[in-house]
Amino acid sequence: MGGNSIVVIVFIIIMVVMMYFTSVRGPKKQQEKRQQMYNGLKKGDTVVTVGGLHGVIDSVNLKKGTVVLDANGVFLTFALQAVGQVTHTSTSKVEVKHATADEAKDDQVEETTVGEAQADEAKAEDTTTEDK
Repeated sequence: MGGNSIVVIVFIIIMVVMMYFTSVRGPKKQQEKRQQMYNGLKKGDTVVTVGGLHGVIDSVNLKKGTVVLDANGVFLTFALQAVGQVTHTSTSKVEVKHATADEAKDDQVEETTVGEAQADEAKAEDTTTEDK
């Protein structure tokens, strides 16, 4: 009988270890992964909320736990937990076609980051207001 009790004790220990890995460690890893995603959010990232809304991040406030999304010109404030996934980061390259006459003749396309494109647009707006 002594051999059977040792087998039962080993079996119970194995079951406890398996329960730990499936019920405690798995969700903890998922929570850490989600927290890394929330900490990595920045202006210009394209995200999808848990409700299915697609938008571009306008601002992130980690202290308040909120994110402001630009959804086609409509600015909406959500809790960070409402962000389901990040589809594109703001460091990705986008194609910007400049409207100057020389470049229009050459029909060239220049790759810039989203931030650079927004800065170029702001400069163009400043020059048009100065001309008036």
